[in-house]
Parts: sequence; C-alpha cells; structure tokens
Amino acid sequence: MTFPTEPTRNLNYYYKLVKETILQYQNPITGLISPHDNDHAGIRDNLYSIICIWALSLSFKKTCDVEEDRAKYFELQQATVKCMRGLLLSMMRQSDKIEKFQLSCSVKDSIHAKFSAKDGHPVVGDNDWGHLQIDAISLYLLTLTQITTSGVQVIFTLEEVSVIQNLVFYIETAYCIPDFGIWSRGDKTNKGITELNVSSIGMAKAALEAMTELDLFGANGGSVSVIHVMSDETRKNNAILMSMLPRESLSKETDSSLLTVIGYPSFAVESSTIIKQTMDTIVSKLGGRYGFKRFIRDGYKTPIEDPNRLHYESWELQVFEQIECQWPLFFCYMVINGYFHNDEKSAIYYSDLLEEMLITNDKGFKLVPELYAVPNENLDAERANPGSQNRKVGGAVPFLWAQSLYILSRLLREKYIVHGEIDPINRRRKEQSSLDSIVQVVVLTRDANIQSSLRQHGIIVQTHDEVAPYEVHSSNVLAHLFKFLGKNEKLGFKGRKKKTIGLLDTSKFYRIHNKLCSFTPEVRNDPYLQ
Repeated sequence: MTFPTEPTRNLNYYYKLVKETILQYQNPITGLISPHDNDHAGIRDNLYSIICIWALSLSFKKTCDVEEDRAKYFELQQATVKCMRGLLLSMMRQSDKIEKFQLSCSVKDSIHAKFSAKDGHPVVGDNDWGHLQIDAISLYLLTLTQITTSGVQVIFTLEEVSVIQNLVFYIETAYCIPDFGIWSRGDKTNKGITELNVSSIGMAKAALEAMTELDLFGANGGSVSVIHVMSDETRKNNAILMSMLPRESLSKETDSSLLTVIGYPSFAVESSTIIKQTMDTIVSKLGGRYGFKRFIRDGYKTPIEDPNRLHYESWELQVFEQIECQWPLFFCYMVINGYFHNDEKSAIYYSDLLEEMLITNDKGFKLVPELYAVPNENLDAERANPGSQNRKVGGAVPFLWAQSLYILSRLLREKYIVHGEIDPINRRRKEQSSLDSIVQVVVLTRDANIQSSLRQHGIIVQTHDEVAPYEVHSSNVLAHLFKFLGKNEKLGFKGRKKKTIGLLDTSKFYRIHNKLCSFTPEVRNDPYLQ
C-alpha cells in the first residue's frame, strides 16, 4: 500500500473542501453550477467557481505520486472542462443573439447572463434582468485562453471555434457599448439604465489581448482553429479604459470590481501610477473591517432594502450611504493580487482579515459568506460613526464566487501553486512588458511614371511589382477577407460585420495561401486624398 505524502495530505483537505462547498452544486448533466437555493447559473459566477477547481487540479498534477491522487487530478480537470463546455453550449443555443448583437448592440439582443443549471436554457426573460454584461463574456474568453494554454482542451469542433470567434466580435467594441455592469443593475441611480463601465471595458481589453492568435485546438490545431482579433479594437478599448480610471463609470466614483481590472484576473492596466491611484481610491472609499463595499450608496441586502424592487429612485439612495454591506469577496482579491505582485506582506495582512470573516460549518469546513450587514437596530449609530458597529452575516453561505477565490488564495499562500501556473499567458507581466511602439513607414508607387518623377527629386522608391515576393493590396481586400472570419451557416453566423480596417491591422504582414501580403491604410481609400 502506498501512503500519501504530507503535501498531498494537506491537498486532500482542499479537495474535500472543494467537493463540499462547490462541486456538490455542479449539475451532473449540464456541468453548470448554481447555488443551493435556486436553479440560476450565472456565467460570471460559474467561471469564478471553477477557478479553484482548475487550480487544485494543477496542484495535484504536480504532487500526484499515487494512483488515487492522479485520479483526483483528472476528476478536477474534467469538472472544469464540463462547466466551461456547459456555458459554451448554453451560449451556442443563443447564436441568433450573438449574430444580431453585432449589428444592433441592443440590450434585447444580448446573450443572457444566466441560464438554468438543469438544462442550460434561459431562466428569465430578455427584459427581466440586466443581461447585457460584457465583462461576463470577456471573462469566459479570458478563462478559456488560460485553461487552453495550460494544456487542457475545451473546444472540440470547428462550429465551436466559430462561436468563440463571434464572441470576440461580440465584445470587441466594448469601449462604446453601455451595459449593466458586473452587478447587473446598471448605473448607480438604480433605474436599470446602461452605461459604460470600466470593469467591462478592462475585461474586454484583456480578453482580446489574450485571444489574439490563440489556437483553440492547442497542439492539434491549424490555421482553421486560430482566433483572430482586430488590434485597433483592442487599442480603442485601452484608450477609453485609461481615460476613465479610477472611476468605474459616469455615475460611480469608484467600484470594488475595479480590482479585477488592475489585478487578477485581467491585469488590464499597464500604468503602475494608475494602478496605485485606483487601488488607493478603492481602499480609502470602500474598505472596511468585514470586507469592501461594492460601491457608494449600494443598498443591496441592507436591512432597509425592499427585496421586491429591482430599482430605486435617485433621491431614495441617500438612505443607504454609510450602511452599505461589506463583502469578504474583495479581501480574497486583495490576497491574490498581493501574491501576484510579490507583496507577501499585503497578502498575509488581508488573508488574516479574511480568516476572521469565515464561518465554520458542522463538518469543520471554512465557508466564506456573501456579505456582512449592519443590523437594523444599529443603522443610526453606524451612520453617525461609520465602522463603529458590529455586523452580521447576510446572503449566501458559502458564496461560491468568494469561496472559490478563498481556496485559490490558500493554495497560493501554502505554495501548492505559483501564480505562473494559473496565468500561463503571463497577463501579470503586462505592466512590466509595456514598451513604446516603433512605427516604420514604407513608401511604394503604383507605376514607373510616378517612380521616375520622385527619382528626379532625389526620392528613391520601389513599385508594387518590385517588392516581390510581397504582394500589396488595398485595405478593402483585407476587409473582404475578414468578412469570412467566424462564418458558419449551420449556426447562422454571417462573418464579421464591420467593414473598416484600422491602421494597426493594415500595419502587419499576412500569410495568405503561402503568399506574404501587406495592405495599404484605410485612408488611401478616401477619394479626397487620392
């Protein structure tokens, strides 16, 4: 008989914790995860829930020295794949919405943000929930990239490749698409109004960068399974992102969701100055003993909230100021970001704070509650002296999103994994690898007559024919070729809709049928500049 080593014994505790607090809620048919009290499986919640399952599988992969541990590694890996594919199939059933949204960018055409865990079908109507959540779709693409790059195949067919390519088109213009944001309710006036949210734009930017030239079939793929991203769309998202931080949106001065933008999982910001400014703003305005507030005047789950109302009038929101619920979830982010930024002192500080917020169940497992709320009888005292009152547990216990990140933080703290293993595409190095772009311009002539005229003025250039084996074409040709990306008749996808091609995308060489091609900028197609 082979006995487990000491490291594996400790891992077995986290294996049991994952089974008890997360995997028991995974539907055996669809692979989707839903809380114990309802059937709603949110895209974002599912993605964060499986992060720790994937991370734990990587931990077992390194230490599995007995057959039982190898089985656990494979079980956890396949549970991750099953959930990712469950989300994929649910979104595939809404391929008509994916296609329509690329033209309309309308709320009614957006993919649903949550599905039934039992069958993967919608659980609420188009207008009964804030479904347009760009960050959720972006997080799916980012997570898919990380898992695929780690060597785990999630995508199996070319039809599924076309879905992913169209999801890239779905999010690429996030910089100009107002959505309901990470909390599903829209702007802070709480009237269900969409607005530009930095948490959505940042996650979209990260997903676009991550998906660029990704082969979804891994080592078994080829050109047909590679995802293409328009570089100009990525840069536009970055420009809006940098111009809005440290704000979350027009109505929100800041939001704890920005932790996902300046740190794990997106690492979307390259400027260390803006990262620090945003972090300081979040900690100073939203930090507390029990966690962080989501945003200022957030009435969710407070004692005076009306659970039967989804929205409030603007003048009513003032009553929630200083009594907003505090979420241990954001302590989890602070711990993880501490380890990613090699700031162990900060990571341990927030890890210790988080441990004090945990609830131990009758089996001895530690659970992360959704939030802590001020008791109704202490509201006036809390308003008079913010932070003075003790709070009580509210919401779900465990809160699966936070539970998963807590387990991930423990795996990092106990060094069962290192950050590079859960970030194989090196998003964390985005800040360090930011370099100034070098622009090189090549001038060519269309015919020998113009070439001769320029030579008389001392300008030596080549014609299109003289630069063989390179071929030079108009950007209209490239736009036409891009129309075939993501096209799939079975699913109703008609290819990329946008006809214009930006400067960054025409500043590349393309290999087309073993020919090296370059394309003139879009501006050359303007008749006034011919």
